[in-house]
Order: sequence, then structure tokens, then C-alpha cells
Amino acid sequence: MDKEGKTEKATPRRRQEVRKKGQVARSMEVNSALIILAVFIALRMLGQGVFESLDNLMRFFLSSTVPIEVNEKVVSTLFLNLAIYFLKMVLPIALIALAIGVTASIAQIGFLFTPKPLAPDLKKLNPVSGASRLFSPKALVELLKSAIKISIVGYLAYSIISNHYADLIQTINMDIWGMLSTLGSIVYEIGIKTGIVLLLIAAFDYAYQRYVFEKSIKMTKQEIKEEYKMSEGDPQIKSKIKRKQIEIGMKRMMQAVPTADVVITNPTRLAIALKYDPDSMSAPKVVAKGQRLMAERIRDIAKEYNIPVVEDKMLAQSLFKSAEVGQEIPFSLYKAVAEILAYVYQINKRGSRM
Repeated sequence: MDKEGKTEKATPRRRQEVRKKGQVARSMEVNSALIILAVFIALRMLGQGVFESLDNLMRFFLSSTVPIEVNEKVVSTLFLNLAIYFLKMVLPIALIALAIGVTASIAQIGFLFTPKPLAPDLKKLNPVSGASRLFSPKALVELLKSAIKISIVGYLAYSIISNHYADLIQTINMDIWGMLSTLGSIVYEIGIKTGIVLLLIAAFDYAYQRYVFEKSIKMTKQEIKEEYKMSEGDPQIKSKIKRKQIEIGMKRMMQAVPTADVVITNPTRLAIALKYDPDSMSAPKVVAKGQRLMAERIRDIAKEYNIPVVEDKMLAQSLFKSAEVGQEIPFSLYKAVAEILAYVYQINKRGSRM
């Protein structure tokens, strides 16, 4: 078990916080391996055009019979034109490498831009902490990884050159382009095989980086509790807010009782106030309901405003269970409620004639 008690997986909020700081699971080996493969494949595809461009450039300078006055302006113009020329040859390969590098980063960590890793940290200048980082497990893993890469690349280069030893000897009898073609093929083979091996190493390195990252952001149970309190709020405060909301809801509900057409009771345990406006409602609506003391308060308000109170135990229980405040009554209770409303309207009509 972790000595610090950090045994719990990081919460989404913790992951978001460390991500903002630039702490993510990422392997630079993936980028390096893919860039190496992309560059050598691009050279293979575009190499012929580069060689032809160099050939044309050399032929132009060697075959030119026009005398050139050598001065500072001519030399600077010449070097500028050569720089632009070489840039045009190298730029496509550089753009391919850049695109592959960016794509590899996005594939690992998604879109992320944060300046925090670039901020100066005085702790890094501490020689004691610097020495501890030098001999940390992470540094030892990086040293071992570098040693493995150097060994593998060295062995690959040696074995490929050994297999093509006879071809290298034959380059003595070749012209410049034949020699470049042979050497290019050998270098391409070394580059591709190296890139493939480095990609395999990168896969293991990425898995290791994810393991280290997940371990580094683990949380204690207390930290999770504290985060829950911060995100959800203190239980006591939440309880007070909930009570206040209930009080406000009750107040609004009592204010709606005088608008009711009828109050149906159980007779003392339940009370449900109903309102029906045929012009704006498709069915009667519950404007207030309550039990015990709340039911008593609804009945008192109903009597105060001369709202008919009808006792119907079964209907009161059904209405209380099936309809919330502000909702229309269910279809199954239409007939029973309609009979009561008809009775109430008849009483009100008689009362208005008197």
C-alpha cells in the first residue's frame, strides 16, 4: 500500500487540474519514432526530385561561361538565392515531420495549450533537489532507455552495413550519382528499421508513462472527501439551503390555495387543492397539497376564502399519491374529480342566485 495512503484513482476534477498544469501521460519516444519513419519515407518519395534539383544547380554553375564580378553584393545575392533554393527542397520534408509530430502529440494527450510548464521554478535551481532528480527512478529509467536505444541502433547499423559491405566496395567504381544512390539505399534501410524498432520501444514507453502518471495523481480517501465537499458543498450548508427551498415552496403553495376551485380532504390527514380553467387547462391541476399540519393549514385557508372543502377519502389518497403540485391530475381520476367539480359549480351557482 502507498505510504502516503494515496490508493484511490484520481477523480475527473483532479485530472482536469493536473492537465491545466501540463501534467499528462505522454511519451516523446512515440513522436521521435514516427518522425524518423516519416522523414525517411518522405526522402524516399521526394529524394529523386531533390537529386535532380541539385544536379541542375551544379550543371548551371559548372557550365556557366559568363564572367562574374565577385564583390560583396554578388556574393550576398548568391548565398541568399542558394538559401531559398535549399529551403524549397527541405521545406516539404520539414513540414511532413512537423505534421507527424503534432499529430502524435494530439493522439496522446488531445488539444492542450498551457504556459504553466514554461513558468520559471526556483525549486529546480536547488542543487539538493537537482541531485535527487539525477538519481531518481525516473532518471535511471531514462538512462536505461537511452542505453537500449543506442545499443539497438548501433547493432542495426552494423548489421546492415555488414550485409552491404560488397556494395560499399563497388561504390569506388561508380560515378557520383551511382555512389549517392547506393549510400542512400543503405541509409534508408537503416533509418526505416531503426524507426520501426524505436516505435516498438515507444509503445512500451507510453504504457510506462501512463502507469507513472496514474500513480502520481492518485489521491487519498480524505482528499476525495474534501474534493466532494468543495464540489457539492458542505452538508450542513446544503441542508440549510434545502430547508429554505422547502419553506419558499410551501409559501408559494399556500399563496396558490385561494385560487383553487375545491379542496378534497381525507378528512383531516390529507388535503389537495384543485383548480380548473377550461379555457387554459386540458384537465384540473393540483395547486397545493399536504398532510397533517399542512393539510390543516390548507383547509383553514380554504375556509377563509370560502373555497368548498369536499371529503372523499379514496379520491384524496389517489390524488396525493399520483399528482404533484403544478401537475394535472391523471386520466383515471378525471371522472371522480369532474363529478366533484360539477357539484361545486352547482353549489356556487345556487349561492350566487341567493
